[in-house]
Amino acid sequence: MAVNTDVIGKTFPGATYAVGREKIREYAKVVGESNPLHFDVDSARAAGYDDVVAPPMFAVVYSLAAVWPVLFDEEIGIDFARMVHGGQEFAWGPLVVAGDEITTTVSVKDVYERAGNGFFLFETVSRNGRDEAVSTGLWTNIVRAA
Repeated sequence: MAVNTDVIGKTFPGATYAVGREKIREYAKVVGESNPLHFDVDSARAAGYDDVVAPPMFAVVYSLAAVWPVLFDEEIGIDFARMVHGGQEFAWGPLVVAGDEITTTVSVKDVYERAGNGFFLFETVSRNGRDEAVSTGLWTNIVRAA
């Protein structure tokens, strides 16, 4: 597989996600959270938050709208049918709460080939309406050799 290293550094326009209270509750329930901060507004406010708090990995939800187009960018050239998820790493900033609008940008951090497989590393930076970085992610995708 030949990878296009010319795309390293390419940055994509940001995508904005409005964080909803019910989406946080649904996500928290599905991943098995039990902390009342994720479900109960009064508990969240008593703890000093404006609304219910999103679990940290909710970052995948608000980042997805920005990441999805990158996977299908013709210049990057990912064969989606051969792609497997290689991993994710996140660094966290202020907690995300219902009512936040999070804007995520994506850039291509690295593209390389190893043993005929293509490796595609994307960095996401997600910022709230106060321009605080709430999460920075490194997404690794592997395209298996034909």
